[in-house]
Amino acid sequence: MSERESMEFDVVIVGAGPAGLSAACRLMQQANEAEQELTVCVVEKGSEVGAHILSGAVIESRALDELFPDWKELGAPLNTPVTEDQIFLLKNEEKSIQVPNAFVPKTMHNQGNYIVSLGNVCRWLAEQAEQLGVEIFPGFAAAEVLYNDDGSVKGIATGDMGISESGEQKDSYMPGMELHAKYTIFSEGCRGHLGKELIEKFELDAEADAQHYGLGIKELWDINPDKHKLGLVVHGSGWPLSDGASGGFFLYHAEDNQVVVGLIVDLNYSNPYLSPFDEFQRLKHHPVLKQYLEGGKRVSYGARAITKGGFNALPKMTFPGGIVAGCNAGTLNFSKIKGTHTAMKSGMLAAEAIFEAIQSGCKGGKELNSYADKFESSWLYDELFRGRNFGPALHKFGPIMGGAFNFIDQNLFGGKIPVTLHDDKEDFAQMLPASDCKEIEYPKPDGELSFDKLSSVFLSNTNHEEDQPCHLQLQDHTIPLSRNLPQYAEPAQRYCPAGVYEVIEEAGEQHFQINSQNCLHCKTCDIKDPAQNIRWVTPEGMGGPNYPNM
Repeated sequence: MSERESMEFDVVIVGAGPAGLSAACRLMQQANEAEQELTVCVVEKGSEVGAHILSGAVIESRALDELFPDWKELGAPLNTPVTEDQIFLLKNEEKSIQVPNAFVPKTMHNQGNYIVSLGNVCRWLAEQAEQLGVEIFPGFAAAEVLYNDDGSVKGIATGDMGISESGEQKDSYMPGMELHAKYTIFSEGCRGHLGKELIEKFELDAEADAQHYGLGIKELWDINPDKHKLGLVVHGSGWPLSDGASGGFFLYHAEDNQVVVGLIVDLNYSNPYLSPFDEFQRLKHHPVLKQYLEGGKRVSYGARAITKGGFNALPKMTFPGGIVAGCNAGTLNFSKIKGTHTAMKSGMLAAEAIFEAIQSGCKGGKELNSYADKFESSWLYDELFRGRNFGPALHKFGPIMGGAFNFIDQNLFGGKIPVTLHDDKEDFAQMLPASDCKEIEYPKPDGELSFDKLSSVFLSNTNHEEDQPCHLQLQDHTIPLSRNLPQYAEPAQRYCPAGVYEVIEEAGEQHFQINSQNCLHCKTCDIKDPAQNIRWVTPEGMGGPNYPNM
Protein backbone atom coordinates (compact mmCIF):
# COMPACT_ATOMS: atom_id res chain seq x y z
CA MET A 1 0.00 0.00 0.00
CA SER A 2 1.15 3.51 -0.77
CA GLU A 3 2.17 5.71 2.13
CA ARG A 4 -0.65 7.95 3.27
CA GLU A 5 -0.32 11.72 3.29
CA SER A 6 -1.35 13.60 6.39
CA MET A 7 -2.96 16.92 7.26
CA GLU A 8 -2.88 18.73 10.61
CA PHE A 9 -5.88 20.39 12.26
CA ASP A 10 -6.71 21.65 15.69
CA VAL A 11 -9.95 19.66 15.72
CA VAL A 12 -11.23 16.86 13.48
CA ILE A 13 -14.93 15.97 13.62
CA VAL A 14 -16.24 12.64 12.31
CA GLY A 15 -19.77 12.93 10.95
CA ALA A 16 -21.73 15.91 9.62
CA GLY A 17 -24.84 15.33 11.68
CA PRO A 18 -26.44 17.62 14.28
CA ALA A 19 -23.80 16.95 16.96
CA GLY A 20 -20.76 17.27 14.71
CA LEU A 21 -21.93 20.37 12.86
CA SER A 22 -23.06 22.10 16.06
CA ALA A 23 -19.64 21.37 17.57
CA ALA A 24 -17.93 22.79 14.49
CA CYS A 25 -20.02 25.98 14.56
CA ARG A 26 -19.51 26.50 18.29
CA LEU A 27 -15.75 26.00 18.00
CA MET A 28 -15.45 28.65 15.31
CA GLN A 29 -17.79 31.06 17.08
CA GLN A 30 -15.52 30.94 20.13
CA ALA A 31 -12.37 31.28 18.03
CA ASN A 32 -13.76 34.25 16.13
CA GLU A 33 -14.89 35.94 19.36
CA ALA A 34 -11.42 35.44 20.86
CA GLU A 35 -9.71 36.41 17.58
CA GLN A 36 -7.81 33.14 17.75
CA GLU A 37 -6.84 31.10 14.72
CA LEU A 38 -8.41 27.64 14.77
CA THR A 39 -8.54 24.93 12.12
CA VAL A 40 -11.56 22.64 12.19
CA CYS A 41 -12.31 19.84 9.73
CA VAL A 42 -15.48 17.73 9.38
CA VAL A 43 -15.39 14.46 7.43
CA GLU A 44 -18.66 12.97 6.21
CA LYS A 45 -19.03 9.55 4.55
CA GLY A 46 -22.15 10.52 2.60
CA SER A 47 -21.94 11.93 -0.90
CA GLU A 48 -23.09 15.28 0.51
CA VAL A 49 -24.09 16.62 3.90
CA GLY A 50 -27.54 15.22 4.65
CA ALA A 51 -27.27 12.24 2.31
CA HIS A 52 -27.17 9.79 5.25
CA ILE A 53 -29.38 11.77 7.64
CA LEU A 54 -32.71 10.15 8.48
CA SER A 55 -35.00 11.15 11.32
CA GLY A 56 -38.71 11.78 11.93
CA ALA A 57 -38.39 14.60 12.69
CA VAL A 58 -40.10 16.84 15.16
CA ILE A 59 -37.42 18.93 16.81
CA GLU A 60 -37.18 21.19 19.81
CA SER A 61 -35.25 24.38 18.99
CA ARG A 62 -33.64 24.85 22.42
CA ALA A 63 -30.06 24.05 21.35
CA LEU A 64 -30.48 25.92 18.06
CA ASP A 65 -31.74 28.96 19.98
CA GLU A 66 -28.44 28.96 21.89
CA LEU A 67 -26.21 28.26 18.89
CA PHE A 68 -27.83 30.74 16.49
CA PRO A 69 -30.31 33.00 18.33
CA ASP A 70 -31.17 34.61 14.96
CA TRP A 71 -31.77 31.30 13.16
CA LYS A 72 -35.08 32.51 11.75
CA GLU A 73 -33.44 35.51 10.10
CA LEU A 74 -30.63 33.23 8.86
CA GLY A 75 -33.17 31.04 7.07
CA ALA A 76 -32.99 27.81 9.07
CA PRO A 77 -35.47 25.34 7.53
CA LEU A 78 -37.82 25.10 10.53
CA ASN A 79 -40.89 26.08 8.57
CA THR A 80 -43.69 24.00 10.08
CA PRO A 81 -44.67 24.63 13.72
CA VAL A 82 -46.60 21.80 15.35
CA THR A 83 -50.28 22.71 15.51
CA GLU A 84 -51.81 19.61 17.10
CA ASP A 85 -50.80 16.39 18.89
CA GLN A 86 -52.73 13.13 18.54
CA ILE A 87 -51.76 9.88 20.27
CA PHE A 88 -53.41 6.52 19.54
CA LEU A 89 -53.31 3.03 20.96
CA LEU A 90 -54.02 0.62 18.09
CA LYS A 91 -56.01 -2.37 19.39
CA ASN A 92 -56.07 -4.41 16.17
CA GLU A 93 -55.99 -3.91 12.41
CA GLU A 94 -59.21 -1.86 12.50
CA LYS A 95 -59.77 -0.42 15.97
CA SER A 96 -57.95 2.22 17.98
CA ILE A 97 -58.28 4.43 21.04
CA GLN A 98 -57.23 8.08 20.97
CA VAL A 99 -55.52 8.96 24.24
CA PRO A 100 -56.73 12.27 25.71
CA ASN A 101 -53.88 14.78 25.97
CA ALA A 102 -54.53 15.07 29.71
CA PHE A 103 -53.34 11.46 30.11
CA VAL A 104 -50.23 11.80 27.93
CA PRO A 105 -46.80 12.22 29.59
CA LYS A 106 -46.06 15.93 29.23
CA THR A 107 -42.69 15.19 27.62
CA MET A 108 -44.63 13.99 24.56
CA HIS A 109 -46.47 17.27 24.06
CA ASN A 110 -45.03 19.10 21.05
CA GLN A 111 -46.32 22.64 21.41
CA GLY A 112 -43.55 25.01 20.31
CA ASN A 113 -41.71 22.33 18.30
CA TYR A 114 -41.22 22.06 14.53
CA ILE A 115 -41.70 19.38 11.88
CA VAL A 116 -38.53 19.35 9.77
CA SER A 117 -36.39 17.43 7.36
CA LEU A 118 -33.33 16.81 9.53
CA GLY A 119 -31.26 16.31 6.38
CA ASN A 120 -32.11 19.85 5.31
CA VAL A 121 -31.40 21.19 8.80
CA CYS A 122 -27.94 19.60 8.61
CA ARG A 123 -27.36 21.08 5.15
CA TRP A 124 -28.19 24.49 6.61
CA LEU A 125 -25.90 23.93 9.62
CA ALA A 126 -23.10 22.99 7.21
CA GLU A 127 -23.57 26.28 5.36
CA GLN A 128 -23.27 28.18 8.63
CA ALA A 129 -20.17 26.18 9.59
CA GLU A 130 -18.44 26.90 6.30
CA GLN A 131 -19.22 30.61 6.58
CA LEU A 132 -17.56 30.52 10.01
CA GLY A 133 -14.43 28.95 8.51
CA VAL A 134 -14.95 25.18 8.98
CA GLU A 135 -13.63 22.84 6.28
CA ILE A 136 -16.16 20.10 5.40
CA PHE A 137 -15.14 17.07 3.34
CA PRO A 138 -18.18 15.05 2.17
CA GLY A 139 -17.53 11.71 0.47
CA PHE A 140 -14.66 10.84 2.80
CA ALA A 141 -15.31 8.01 5.24
CA ALA A 142 -13.41 7.89 8.52
CA ALA A 143 -12.22 4.29 8.44
CA GLU A 144 -9.63 4.09 11.21
CA VAL A 145 -8.76 5.67 14.55
CA LEU A 146 -5.11 6.78 14.78
CA TYR A 147 -3.29 6.60 18.10
CA ASN A 148 -0.21 8.26 19.54
CA ASP A 149 2.54 6.16 21.11
CA ASP A 150 1.06 6.84 24.56
CA GLY A 151 -2.33 5.43 23.48
CA SER A 152 -4.12 8.75 23.14
CA VAL A 153 -6.11 9.47 20.00
CA LYS A 154 -4.13 11.21 17.29
CA GLY A 155 -6.90 11.58 14.70
CA ILE A 156 -8.44 9.43 11.98
CA ALA A 157 -7.58 8.00 8.59
CA THR A 158 -10.03 8.09 5.72
CA GLY A 159 -10.59 4.87 3.81
CA ASP A 160 -8.60 3.87 0.76
CA MET A 161 -10.49 4.23 -2.52
CA GLY A 162 -10.19 1.87 -5.47
CA ILE A 163 -9.59 -1.43 -3.66
CA SER A 164 -11.17 -4.44 -5.39
CA GLU A 165 -13.30 -7.08 -3.68
CA SER A 166 -10.25 -9.34 -3.61
CA GLY A 167 -8.17 -6.63 -1.91
CA GLU A 168 -6.10 -5.55 -4.93
CA GLN A 169 -5.49 -1.99 -6.09
CA LYS A 170 -7.55 -0.98 -9.11
CA ASP A 171 -6.60 1.68 -11.64
CA SER A 172 -8.72 4.13 -9.61
CA TYR A 173 -6.77 3.46 -6.39
CA MET A 174 -6.29 6.40 -4.03
CA PRO A 175 -4.83 5.90 -0.55
CA GLY A 176 -6.67 7.38 2.39
CA MET A 177 -5.54 10.52 4.16
CA GLU A 178 -4.44 10.80 7.75
CA LEU A 179 -6.09 13.70 9.56
CA HIS A 180 -4.23 14.55 12.76
CA ALA A 181 -5.73 16.76 15.45
CA LYS A 182 -5.23 17.96 18.97
CA TYR A 183 -8.73 16.65 19.64
CA THR A 184 -11.13 14.49 17.63
CA ILE A 185 -14.90 14.46 18.08
CA PHE A 186 -16.61 11.22 17.06
CA SER A 187 -20.20 12.11 16.14
CA GLU A 188 -20.99 9.27 13.74
CA GLY A 189 -24.56 8.76 14.88
CA CYS A 190 -26.03 5.59 16.34
CA ARG A 191 -23.58 2.65 16.60
CA GLY A 192 -20.74 4.44 14.86
CA HIS A 193 -18.08 1.83 14.17
CA LEU A 194 -15.23 4.03 15.41
CA GLY A 195 -17.22 5.05 18.46
CA LYS A 196 -17.87 1.38 19.16
CA GLU A 197 -14.12 0.71 19.00
CA LEU A 198 -13.32 3.59 21.34
CA ILE A 199 -15.99 2.63 23.89
CA GLU A 200 -14.51 -0.87 24.01
CA LYS A 201 -10.84 0.21 24.02
CA PHE A 202 -11.20 2.79 26.79
CA GLU A 203 -13.94 0.83 28.65
CA LEU A 204 -16.16 3.89 28.54
CA ASP A 205 -19.29 1.87 29.33
CA ALA A 206 -17.86 0.10 32.40
CA GLU A 207 -20.30 1.83 34.76
CA ALA A 208 -23.27 2.10 32.37
CA ASP A 209 -26.32 -0.09 31.85
CA ALA A 210 -26.52 -2.09 28.63
CA GLN A 211 -27.27 0.16 25.68
CA HIS A 212 -30.60 -0.31 23.88
CA TYR A 213 -31.63 0.40 20.33
CA GLY A 214 -34.60 0.71 18.04
CA LEU A 215 -34.90 0.45 14.27
CA GLY A 216 -36.66 3.41 12.70
CA ILE A 217 -38.17 2.92 9.24
CA LYS A 218 -39.52 5.97 7.46
CA GLU A 219 -41.27 6.93 4.23
CA LEU A 220 -42.04 10.30 2.69
CA TRP A 221 -45.39 10.64 0.90
CA ASP A 222 -47.10 13.19 -1.31
CA ILE A 223 -50.76 13.15 -0.28
CA ASN A 224 -54.05 14.62 -1.44
CA PRO A 225 -54.11 18.32 -0.41
CA ASP A 226 -57.66 17.83 0.90
CA LYS A 227 -56.33 15.33 3.45
CA HIS A 228 -53.30 17.38 4.50
CA LYS A 229 -53.33 19.06 7.92
CA LEU A 230 -50.20 21.19 8.16
CA GLY A 231 -48.49 20.82 11.54
CA LEU A 232 -50.44 17.76 12.75
CA VAL A 233 -48.31 15.28 14.72
CA VAL A 234 -49.64 11.74 15.21
CA HIS A 235 -47.95 9.14 17.45
CA GLY A 236 -49.11 5.72 18.55
CA SER A 237 -48.29 2.21 19.68
CA GLY A 238 -49.86 -1.23 19.91
CA TRP A 239 -50.88 -3.18 16.80
CA PRO A 240 -49.26 -4.65 14.72
CA LEU A 241 -46.48 -5.35 17.25
CA SER A 242 -47.30 -8.24 19.59
CA ASP A 243 -45.78 -11.15 21.55
CA GLY A 244 -43.68 -8.81 23.66
CA ALA A 245 -42.39 -6.71 20.75
CA SER A 246 -42.64 -2.99 21.40
CA GLY A 247 -42.24 0.28 19.57
CA GLY A 248 -44.33 3.05 18.15
CA PHE A 249 -45.36 4.81 14.96
CA PHE A 250 -45.34 8.42 13.82
CA LEU A 251 -47.05 10.41 11.08
CA TYR A 252 -46.22 14.10 10.63
CA HIS A 253 -47.88 16.56 8.26
CA ALA A 254 -44.99 18.55 6.81
CA GLU A 255 -44.91 21.34 4.24
CA ASP A 256 -45.76 21.00 0.52
CA ASN A 257 -48.66 18.55 1.12
CA GLN A 258 -46.25 15.88 2.32
CA VAL A 259 -46.41 13.54 5.29
CA VAL A 260 -43.66 11.47 6.84
CA VAL A 261 -44.74 8.13 8.24
CA GLY A 262 -42.68 5.60 10.11
CA LEU A 263 -42.39 2.85 12.69
CA ILE A 264 -39.78 2.40 15.41
CA VAL A 265 -39.33 -1.22 16.50
CA ASP A 266 -37.41 -1.78 19.73
CA LEU A 267 -34.58 -4.19 18.98
CA ASN A 268 -35.09 -6.12 22.20
CA TYR A 269 -37.79 -8.27 20.57
CA SER A 270 -37.54 -12.03 21.06
CA ASN A 271 -39.26 -13.65 18.07
CA PRO A 272 -36.70 -14.27 15.28
CA TYR A 273 -39.53 -14.42 12.73
CA LEU A 274 -40.40 -10.75 13.31
CA SER A 275 -39.66 -8.47 10.35
CA PRO A 276 -39.66 -4.75 11.25
CA PHE A 277 -40.03 -3.85 7.56
CA ASP A 278 -43.15 -5.99 7.13
CA GLU A 279 -44.63 -4.78 10.42
CA PHE A 280 -44.34 -1.25 9.06
CA GLN A 281 -45.90 -2.15 5.72
CA ARG A 282 -49.00 -3.66 7.29
CA LEU A 283 -49.23 -0.82 9.83
CA LYS A 284 -50.02 1.61 7.00
CA HIS A 285 -53.28 -0.24 6.31
CA HIS A 286 -54.71 0.76 9.69
CA PRO A 287 -57.46 3.40 9.31
CA VAL A 288 -55.57 5.90 11.52
CA LEU A 289 -52.81 6.07 8.88
CA LYS A 290 -54.66 4.90 5.78
CA GLN A 291 -57.01 7.89 5.90
CA TYR A 292 -54.11 10.16 4.97
CA LEU A 293 -52.01 7.88 2.75
CA GLU A 294 -54.71 6.41 0.53
CA GLY A 295 -54.51 7.94 -2.94
CA GLY A 296 -51.07 9.40 -2.22
CA LYS A 297 -47.67 8.55 -3.64
CA ARG A 298 -44.62 7.27 -1.79
CA VAL A 299 -41.56 9.26 -2.83
CA SER A 300 -38.76 8.20 -0.49
CA TYR A 301 -37.79 5.41 1.90
CA GLY A 302 -35.07 4.86 4.48
CA ALA A 303 -34.11 3.22 7.76
CA ARG A 304 -31.73 3.92 10.63
CA ALA A 305 -31.11 2.49 14.07
CA ILE A 306 -31.55 4.82 17.04
CA THR A 307 -29.74 4.70 20.38
CA LYS A 308 -32.45 4.75 23.05
CA GLY A 309 -30.91 3.46 26.29
CA GLY A 310 -30.95 6.97 27.70
CA PHE A 311 -29.32 8.32 30.84
CA ASN A 312 -28.65 4.96 32.52
CA ALA A 313 -26.81 3.63 29.46
CA LEU A 314 -24.66 6.69 28.80
CA PRO A 315 -20.95 5.82 28.59
CA LYS A 316 -18.21 8.07 29.80
CA MET A 317 -17.80 10.34 26.78
CA THR A 318 -14.18 11.50 27.04
CA PHE A 319 -10.84 9.74 26.59
CA PRO A 320 -7.30 11.00 25.93
CA GLY A 321 -7.43 12.99 22.71
CA GLY A 322 -11.12 12.97 22.02
CA ILE A 323 -14.80 12.62 22.80
CA VAL A 324 -17.85 10.72 21.59
CA ALA A 325 -20.90 12.95 21.12
CA GLY A 326 -24.56 12.85 20.14
CA CYS A 327 -26.20 9.56 19.22
CA ASN A 328 -22.77 7.93 19.07
CA ALA A 329 -22.83 8.28 22.86
CA GLY A 330 -26.59 7.84 23.20
CA THR A 331 -27.89 11.29 24.15
CA LEU A 332 -31.38 10.78 22.68
CA ASN A 333 -34.19 11.61 25.11
CA PHE A 334 -36.56 8.69 24.67
CA SER A 335 -39.20 10.30 26.89
CA LYS A 336 -39.58 12.99 24.23
CA ILE A 337 -38.79 10.71 21.26
CA LYS A 338 -36.24 13.37 20.32
CA GLY A 339 -32.49 13.38 19.89
CA THR A 340 -31.64 16.34 17.67
CA HIS A 341 -31.55 19.10 20.31
CA THR A 342 -29.72 16.82 22.75
CA ALA A 343 -27.15 15.79 20.14
CA MET A 344 -26.57 19.43 19.24
CA LYS A 345 -26.08 20.39 22.88
CA SER A 346 -23.61 17.54 23.47
CA GLY A 347 -21.59 18.75 20.49
CA MET A 348 -21.67 22.34 21.73
CA LEU A 349 -20.47 21.28 25.19
CA ALA A 350 -17.66 19.29 23.56
CA ALA A 351 -16.68 22.35 21.55
CA GLU A 352 -16.54 24.51 24.66
CA ALA A 353 -14.37 22.00 26.56
CA ILE A 354 -12.01 21.60 23.60
CA PHE A 355 -11.65 25.32 22.96
CA GLU A 356 -10.85 25.95 26.62
CA ALA A 357 -8.15 23.27 26.49
CA ILE A 358 -6.60 24.62 23.28
CA GLN A 359 -6.80 28.21 24.49
CA SER A 360 -4.94 27.23 27.65
CA GLY A 361 -2.07 25.96 25.51
CA CYS A 362 -2.83 22.23 25.49
CA LYS A 363 -1.24 20.49 22.51
CA GLY A 364 -3.78 17.67 22.57
CA GLY A 365 -3.76 14.07 23.69
CA LYS A 366 -5.06 14.91 27.16
CA GLU A 367 -8.43 13.96 28.56
CA LEU A 368 -11.08 16.68 28.55
CA ASN A 369 -11.91 16.46 32.23
CA SER A 370 -13.87 19.71 32.13
CA TYR A 371 -16.46 18.13 29.82
CA ALA A 372 -18.01 16.04 32.61
CA ASP A 373 -18.49 19.15 34.73
CA LYS A 374 -20.01 21.08 31.83
CA PHE A 375 -22.33 18.17 31.01
CA GLU A 376 -23.48 17.65 34.60
CA SER A 377 -24.29 21.34 35.06
CA SER A 378 -26.19 21.62 31.76
CA TRP A 379 -29.87 21.33 30.92
CA LEU A 380 -28.92 18.29 28.81
CA TYR A 381 -27.94 16.29 31.89
CA ASP A 382 -31.07 17.39 33.75
CA GLU A 383 -33.32 16.50 30.83
CA LEU A 384 -31.78 13.06 30.32
CA PHE A 385 -31.90 12.34 34.06
CA ARG A 386 -35.60 13.18 34.20
CA GLY A 387 -36.25 10.76 31.32
CA ARG A 388 -34.10 7.93 32.72
CA ASN A 389 -37.05 5.64 33.59
CA PHE A 390 -39.09 6.09 30.41
CA GLY A 391 -37.62 3.28 28.31
CA PRO A 392 -37.04 0.78 31.14
CA ALA A 393 -40.66 1.26 32.30
CA LEU A 394 -42.02 0.41 28.86
CA HIS A 395 -39.69 -2.59 28.55
CA LYS A 396 -40.53 -3.95 32.01
CA PHE A 397 -44.25 -3.18 32.24
CA GLY A 398 -45.46 -2.89 28.62
CA PRO A 399 -47.16 0.05 26.87
CA ILE A 400 -50.19 0.31 29.18
CA MET A 401 -48.70 -0.16 32.67
CA GLY A 402 -45.39 1.32 31.55
CA GLY A 403 -47.26 4.28 30.10
CA ALA A 404 -49.09 4.74 33.41
CA PHE A 405 -45.78 4.68 35.29
CA ASN A 406 -44.35 7.26 32.91
CA PHE A 407 -47.41 9.48 33.28
CA ILE A 408 -46.94 9.49 37.05
CA ASP A 409 -43.16 9.98 36.79
CA GLN A 410 -43.28 12.79 34.21
CA ASN A 411 -46.50 14.61 35.07
CA LEU A 412 -46.59 14.29 38.85
CA PHE A 413 -42.90 14.00 39.78
CA GLY A 414 -41.37 15.96 36.89
CA GLY A 415 -39.13 13.00 36.07
CA LYS A 416 -37.71 12.86 39.59
CA ILE A 417 -39.66 9.96 41.08
CA PRO A 418 -37.41 8.49 43.83
CA VAL A 419 -36.72 5.23 42.01
CA THR A 420 -34.52 4.34 39.05
CA LEU A 421 -35.46 1.42 36.81
CA HIS A 422 -32.77 -0.56 35.01
CA ASP A 423 -32.86 -2.69 31.87
CA ASP A 424 -29.48 -4.38 31.70
CA LYS A 425 -30.00 -7.23 29.23
CA GLU A 426 -28.59 -6.48 25.79
CA ASP A 427 -30.95 -6.48 22.83
CA PHE A 428 -29.26 -9.26 20.86
CA ALA A 429 -29.37 -11.59 23.89
CA GLN A 430 -33.16 -11.42 24.12
CA MET A 431 -33.83 -13.41 20.94
CA LEU A 432 -35.43 -16.81 21.56
CA PRO A 433 -34.87 -20.00 19.53
CA ALA A 434 -37.16 -20.26 16.52
CA SER A 435 -38.57 -23.52 17.92
CA ASP A 436 -39.99 -21.55 20.86
CA CYS A 437 -41.68 -18.93 18.69
CA LYS A 438 -44.61 -18.70 16.34
CA GLU A 439 -43.79 -18.03 12.70
CA ILE A 440 -45.30 -14.77 11.46
CA GLU A 441 -47.05 -14.71 8.10
CA TYR A 442 -47.13 -11.24 6.60
CA PRO A 443 -49.65 -10.14 3.95
CA LYS A 444 -48.34 -9.53 0.46
CA PRO A 445 -47.85 -5.84 -0.38
CA ASP A 446 -50.58 -4.26 -2.47
CA GLY A 447 -48.34 -1.76 -4.27
CA GLU A 448 -50.52 1.14 -3.09
CA LEU A 449 -50.01 1.38 0.67
CA SER A 450 -47.54 -1.46 1.22
CA PHE A 451 -44.48 -2.40 -0.82
CA ASP A 452 -41.60 -4.88 -1.06
CA LYS A 453 -38.03 -4.31 0.12
CA LEU A 454 -36.34 -3.94 -3.26
CA SER A 455 -38.70 -1.24 -4.57
CA SER A 456 -38.25 0.51 -1.22
CA VAL A 457 -34.45 0.43 -1.38
CA PHE A 458 -34.69 1.87 -4.89
CA LEU A 459 -36.39 4.96 -3.43
CA SER A 460 -33.50 5.46 -1.00
CA ASN A 461 -31.12 6.12 -3.93
CA THR A 462 -28.67 3.68 -2.36
CA ASN A 463 -25.52 3.02 -4.32
CA HIS A 464 -22.16 1.39 -3.59
CA GLU A 465 -19.18 0.70 -5.79
CA GLU A 466 -19.71 -3.02 -6.47
CA ASP A 467 -16.06 -4.11 -6.77
CA GLN A 468 -14.87 -3.31 -3.25
CA PRO A 469 -14.31 -5.30 -0.05
CA CYS A 470 -17.58 -6.15 1.70
CA HIS A 471 -18.20 -3.69 4.53
CA LEU A 472 -20.42 -6.21 6.36
CA GLN A 473 -17.78 -8.41 7.90
CA LEU A 474 -18.47 -11.86 9.30
CA GLN A 475 -16.12 -12.77 12.12
CA ASP A 476 -16.91 -16.43 11.47
CA HIS A 477 -18.30 -17.28 8.02
CA THR A 478 -19.79 -20.57 9.22
CA ILE A 479 -22.08 -19.14 11.90
CA PRO A 480 -25.01 -17.98 9.69
CA LEU A 481 -25.70 -21.51 8.44
CA SER A 482 -24.27 -23.66 11.24
CA ARG A 483 -25.75 -21.75 14.20
CA ASN A 484 -28.11 -18.93 13.29
CA LEU A 485 -30.13 -20.88 10.72
CA PRO A 486 -30.96 -23.95 12.84
CA GLN A 487 -31.38 -22.02 16.08
CA TYR A 488 -32.98 -18.75 14.95
CA ALA A 489 -34.10 -19.37 11.33
CA GLU A 490 -31.32 -16.88 10.41
CA PRO A 491 -33.06 -13.66 11.51
CA ALA A 492 -30.80 -11.40 9.40
CA GLN A 493 -33.14 -12.25 6.51
CA ARG A 494 -35.89 -10.40 8.39
CA TYR A 495 -34.37 -7.77 10.69
CA CYS A 496 -32.53 -6.09 7.81
CA PRO A 497 -34.88 -3.51 6.23
CA ALA A 498 -33.04 -3.58 2.89
CA GLY A 499 -32.85 -7.24 1.85
CA VAL A 500 -29.08 -7.38 2.36
CA TYR A 501 -29.00 -10.90 3.84
CA GLU A 502 -30.41 -14.01 2.16
CA VAL A 503 -30.17 -17.76 2.57
CA ILE A 504 -30.24 -19.15 -0.95
CA GLU A 505 -30.05 -22.67 -2.31
CA GLU A 506 -27.88 -23.59 -5.29
CA ALA A 507 -27.38 -27.12 -6.57
CA GLY A 508 -28.93 -28.50 -3.41
CA GLU A 509 -26.62 -26.52 -1.09
CA GLN A 510 -27.49 -23.56 1.09
CA HIS A 511 -25.46 -20.36 0.95
CA PHE A 512 -25.54 -17.21 3.05
CA GLN A 513 -25.55 -14.29 0.62
CA ILE A 514 -24.73 -10.68 1.50
CA ASN A 515 -26.11 -8.09 -0.95
CA SER A 516 -23.98 -5.28 0.45
CA GLN A 517 -24.95 -2.92 -2.39
CA ASN A 518 -28.41 -2.64 -0.79
CA CYS A 519 -27.10 -1.53 2.61
CA LEU A 520 -28.82 1.56 4.07
CA HIS A 521 -26.15 1.93 6.80
CA CYS A 522 -28.85 1.43 9.45
CA LYS A 523 -26.49 -0.72 11.65
CA THR A 524 -29.25 -3.12 12.73
CA CYS A 525 -27.20 -6.19 11.80
CA ASP A 526 -24.30 -4.99 13.97
CA ILE A 527 -26.74 -4.66 16.87
CA LYS A 528 -29.24 -7.53 16.58
CA ASP A 529 -27.27 -10.52 15.25
CA PRO A 530 -27.70 -13.07 18.09
CA ALA A 531 -24.12 -14.32 17.64
CA GLN A 532 -22.67 -10.80 17.40
CA ASN A 533 -20.90 -12.10 14.33
CA ILE A 534 -21.58 -9.21 11.92
CA ARG A 535 -19.33 -6.19 12.11
CA TRP A 536 -20.38 -3.09 10.16
CA VAL A 537 -17.44 -1.04 8.91
CA THR A 538 -17.50 1.89 6.55
CA PRO A 539 -17.46 1.23 2.81
CA GLU A 540 -15.83 3.56 0.30
CA GLY A 541 -16.78 7.19 0.77
CA MET A 542 -19.96 8.34 -1.00
CA GLY A 543 -21.44 4.83 -0.76
CA GLY A 544 -24.84 4.24 0.82
CA PRO A 545 -28.18 6.03 0.62
CA ASN A 546 -28.66 9.46 -0.88
CA TYR A 547 -31.66 10.81 0.98
CA PRO A 548 -33.01 14.02 -0.59
CA ASN A 549 -34.90 15.60 2.34
CA MET A 550 -35.39 12.89 4.94
